[in-house]
Amino acid sequence: MYGGLLEHVFYPSWERIRRRPTFPLLRQLQRSERASADELEAMRTGFLRRLVGHAYENTAYYRAAFDALDLHPQDIRSVADVAKLPVLSRATAALSVGERTAAWPAVAVTKGTSGSTGEPLEVRFSAESRHWRDATRWRGFGWGGYRMGRKAMHLWGLPAIPPPPVQRVKLALDRKLRRDVYVSCMVRSDEALRAMVDTIRRERPEAMMGYAQALADLARYINREGLRDWDTIPVIYGAERLWQHDRDALEQAFGPAVFETYGCREFMLMGSECEVHDGLHESAENLIVEILIAQADGSYRAARPGEIGEVAITDLHNLACPFIRYFIGDRALARTPSPCACGRTLARFGHVDGRVTETLRDGAGNPVEGILFNILFTQLAACARQFQAVQRVDGTVVLNLVPHADGIPQQAETTIRNFVGQHMRGVPFEIKVLPEIPLTKAGKLRRVVVERATT
Repeated sequence: MYGGLLEHVFYPSWERIRRRPTFPLLRQLQRSERASADELEAMRTGFLRRLVGHAYENTAYYRAAFDALDLHPQDIRSVADVAKLPVLSRATAALSVGERTAAWPAVAVTKGTSGSTGEPLEVRFSAESRHWRDATRWRGFGWGGYRMGRKAMHLWGLPAIPPPPVQRVKLALDRKLRRDVYVSCMVRSDEALRAMVDTIRRERPEAMMGYAQALADLARYINREGLRDWDTIPVIYGAERLWQHDRDALEQAFGPAVFETYGCREFMLMGSECEVHDGLHESAENLIVEILIAQADGSYRAARPGEIGEVAITDLHNLACPFIRYFIGDRALARTPSPCACGRTLARFGHVDGRVTETLRDGAGNPVEGILFNILFTQLAACARQFQAVQRVDGTVVLNLVPHADGIPQQAETTIRNFVGQHMRGVPFEIKVLPEIPLTKAGKLRRVVVERATT
């Protein structure tokens, strides 16, 4: 009863009190996901033309970038014309935050991300963008069986720096009222995995959410120990790629309702799997997803069906600090346009290849989620501009840091050592300060490297 009231009465009323149009937007998205191709095209074209015109008139960065190409907002007449616009690399995005920030609308949210290249980026977005992101998230999660009011168990990371006491109390109360149960998945020893199973039995969640490999490790433990004693629990995963054998393990442990999502801190939910389980539907009303192939002359073309290319995102509603054709550092599979059996008309793209996080091991040999260093670095980005965690063959972990001009403060180093010591028990650890961290041949920085013994 409480769940139903929360979904249909309490939470919608609370959003209205806060003047947030989350639920009207959600209803709009639930209609537009089955709109005709012409309707979707018209909607997205309108949003794109508004964004481009606003960026040109109100940001120094995009005015200069468009002028350099002799490009004017009037030249953008359809969604396909997004290909005429300049691309935005992560390095340029990090350096141009101020120039991309418009005088209006106001920045409602500012947050940091370590991203796929290991370089920090400040992300700013408007209240409008926040509302669209929230509604898009609830729609995508809803396809997987998680709606407001349903109890969900989240296998997630813990911040390296705990929030202030008042904020911790507020967060705990918010989660309690929303029926969200959060469990750290950073350490995945048998003991930790058994505690997760105990939580499932005690809390009886109606959905499971979390990092792909953390959920897969839990599923393998449940299957190995024969612990499943529940009916189907929908599983919604993200942050990493899930391989087929991992998915098979999840289906055995939790049932066939396994759903992939694709998101990032810059844009939140970019793609979601529906009940047909055949690709990711683009969050088309909120953004434009392009999969691009680099050309020899430095230009880009759209990937052909079956090709894997770089993902570029245009945020249609962030007028405060626009992201237009922004390379997020991921690679994904382009698909042949075709109707989905679910009836939704949103375009689909294939699996995402670019965020496969390697699993570390603690002193006892237990798997530890490599993404813990992303969580750590997000909160310490003011101290360093790049990071890379390397676990050597002998088990030693080295954290390579490229600091800002002021170096690494002692307090930050203490935070790093305490955090790593908590999650990587029994592992020798050192911090190495470097002037630069070498990139891969593809120009990426591998954030987590697990060295393998050679034979």
